[in-house]
Amino acid sequence: MPKSDLIKEAMPVTKASVKPDLTVAAHTSGEMINYRDSWRIFRVVSEFVEGYQLLGELTKEVTIMGSARLPANSKYYHIAEELGYLLGKNGFTTITGGGPGIMEAANKGAFEAGGESVGINIQLPMEQRINPYVKKSAAFFYFFSRKVMLTAPANAFVFFPGGFGTLDEFFEVVDYIEMGHMPKVPIIMVGKEFWEPIINFLRAKSAREVNSINEADLNQWHVVDTAKEAFEFIKDTEDRPNPWVKDPSSPFYQGDLNWRIFRIMAEMVDGFEFLTKIQRDVTVLGTSSILQGSPYYQAAYELGKILADQQYATITGGGPGIMEAANKGAFERGGQSLGINMRTERGERINNYVTQSIGFFFPYIRKLIITAPSEAFVFFPGGFGTLHQLFEILTLQETNKIKPIPTLLYGREFWQPLLDIVHNLHDEFKTITRIDEDFLKLMDSPQDILQHLKK
Repeated sequence: MPKSDLIKEAMPVTKASVKPDLTVAAHTSGEMINYRDSWRIFRVVSEFVEGYQLLGELTKEVTIMGSARLPANSKYYHIAEELGYLLGKNGFTTITGGGPGIMEAANKGAFEAGGESVGINIQLPMEQRINPYVKKSAAFFYFFSRKVMLTAPANAFVFFPGGFGTLDEFFEVVDYIEMGHMPKVPIIMVGKEFWEPIINFLRAKSAREVNSINEADLNQWHVVDTAKEAFEFIKDTEDRPNPWVKDPSSPFYQGDLNWRIFRIMAEMVDGFEFLTKIQRDVTVLGTSSILQGSPYYQAAYELGKILADQQYATITGGGPGIMEAANKGAFERGGQSLGINMRTERGERINNYVTQSIGFFFPYIRKLIITAPSEAFVFFPGGFGTLHQLFEILTLQETNKIKPIPTLLYGREFWQPLLDIVHNLHDEFKTITRIDEDFLKLMDSPQDILQHLKK
């Protein structure tokens, strides 16, 4: 299966649908998409321009995220409404995804307090409709551009219980903060019963078992159960200049839109061109902190060899650790060994076993390309970045932005606690539909992965 079309959320296509002129037949709202259709590229760019223009008008922003499925009689709905009211009364701007559930509650509170109430909305075939308490809004057709705006730097982020989308947004924010792409701001998590199991997983597995995150970062977050507790961590925050206007070193910077927007466009076009050359691939993701000699490193190395032997291209983030191991295995077997990596002002970080690579300055464009549909995604243990990519894939599948793709978690000992949490999202919190165990599946050997691909 080749990579999908213009924007990642389009449906995957069959090999026969790739034409010599790089036209890819895919369905987004029933339309055919062509990489070469310049007006579609400009539609993406126009969403960035519109979104940044809206955000540039705002001050004292606080972004609130949470499930669209929590009803008005939920205790979390009432907490979000109260928090929106406190923010509105104290001159803060409340930003949400603009839909129902937690988003509606926060917008309602801000609206009734006479405060600024903003919605960053997505066009979905279900669930997501702009709620009546939004005063200013921007609507997005493309999932990734909308999420860039939702997770663009605010003065604080508040996360309520949610599903895959909320966890995707949460891990994107903390990942960007860890990498230095976003400034450190208050991270507030409402609902100890929801968030403490996730923090415990991160502490035990990501921090202590594979050293992929700094445990001190977890201690900076604020887990609360009331709106007043949440507001205590927000009330004294100072309004910061918008980095997309003021800070040229930030990947969110959009001052002088004339060339920055075209740089975004150029990265998208380069990425799409790169993807069209790949016909049959498996994407391997995992932490950069795993060293040679680790059982996980050895398993990723063996997987790279198996994929090459089976004529699959191996795609990774191009860096060290798990990425290096998978690329090394594919390289030594003479297979396609591809890296989709980040560029910084100091250059690119890429391992020695990549035969073809592409680098990106904007982290959200790189993520768009690396999470484009493959024949399977294999997730080795990791930290914020790995979890960010995992929940993005699950979000896109659940919202029908891409068709279900085998999403394989390597290492039962590491992943089982998280899979238990995912099941609880459905069984207790009702924030996701029941997952399909054929697509989100635990694997304990590279041979298990091969057998699953053969099915």
